[in-house]
Amino acid sequence: MPLADSVRPKSFDDVAGQKHLLAKNAPFRRIIESGHIPSLVFHGPPGTGKTTVADIVAKQTGREFYRINATVASLSDIKDILSLSQTITAYDGIILYIDEIQYFNKKQQQSLLEYVEDGRVTLISSTTENPFFSLYPALLSRSSVFEFKPVDAKDMLPALRRAFDYCNGNSGLNKECSDEVLLTIANGCGGDVRKALGALENVYFASEEVLSTELAASLAQRSGIRFDRDGNEHYDLLSAFQKSIRGSDPDAAIFYLARILEGGDLISACRRLMVIACEDIGLAYPTCIPIVKACVDIANSIGLPEASLPLADAVVLLATAPKSNSAHDAYHAAVQAINSGRGREIPSYLRDTHRPDADNGYKYPHVYPNHYVKQRYLPNDIKEGEFYTFGDNKTERAAYEYYKLIRGISEKDKK
Repeated sequence: MPLADSVRPKSFDDVAGQKHLLAKNAPFRRIIESGHIPSLVFHGPPGTGKTTVADIVAKQTGREFYRINATVASLSDIKDILSLSQTITAYDGIILYIDEIQYFNKKQQQSLLEYVEDGRVTLISSTTENPFFSLYPALLSRSSVFEFKPVDAKDMLPALRRAFDYCNGNSGLNKECSDEVLLTIANGCGGDVRKALGALENVYFASEEVLSTELAASLAQRSGIRFDRDGNEHYDLLSAFQKSIRGSDPDAAIFYLARILEGGDLISACRRLMVIACEDIGLAYPTCIPIVKACVDIANSIGLPEASLPLADAVVLLATAPKSNSAHDAYHAAVQAINSGRGREIPSYLRDTHRPDADNGYKYPHVYPNHYVKQRYLPNDIKEGEFYTFGDNKTERAAYEYYKLIRGISEKDKK
């Protein structure tokens, strides 16, 4: 049996972390200890105690308890368990724990609804994804949602100490282990208690009489990096990455770049950098766009790990550059006008000259002073200046001064 299962806590007080849920006066714990158990959804990263807490809840109720894993269970498996809710031994209802419920499709989740609604089944489900996206809304509305958070290294220490003592007792050995070694393991496992217990087991059996911090660091290294390219972690990191650059924080931006690249996702980092260059820096420093493109091209040419070098250059450049989203805002304002049905009629003198209804009143700007002549380009139901507003950065201010200059000269010529 894996060490994590052998030393699984039997009470809320022994669970590592999650004090916001399991402290003596926490609302979640008060609900459970009252004996009134609603259907529950636990969401959070792996190894944070979701299954353990579900086990403890089930034991406290004394009701029939069944567990399935959605990665391997079928609809017939669900129906078999649901049929047990009508037996005499389940007169008080059953508790069904579904691990990784996000892997159930809509039909599988719908099959639970009737039983949850009439109380024959109290559903406890866990997921590593955002339940508001991954769960069937009708099922979610009948459940109370609680978030499990990554466990701090210091909060893991008692659990790791218990596990170490278990290893000594189970093996008949008398090895020694300092708190420093246990914290080294905990720090290397990214808030995942199960992963930390697995690392401890490896360190224990790879050690002689005393477990060392060097061996602990070696066996736990990189295990703390969590990066699921198809899950919430992926999008959370990319979001934090862009927002750090937008917020002009080069330290945070470099940190999130490292998280993404150490997770092996070069493509997403490159795509997001090019988006940032256009969306968040834009016209405040327009030459950064080809610079970032060059950095991305170099990164894709040389690959990881050396790709981190040109991308780090691009990140620091963007984070410390002046910012403008004026073009971004102008585009979305134009889209909003289009979606509202405005601007359908293009001025006749702007139409293709081969059209029979085209007007020959178009003025060719290049034959006028400063290559500018005043004429209307927008459809009549859209006012000028409705979309683009010059930003307050140096580049756009200079463009604004030129914009005013050529229009001013044109007005003088007319007089």
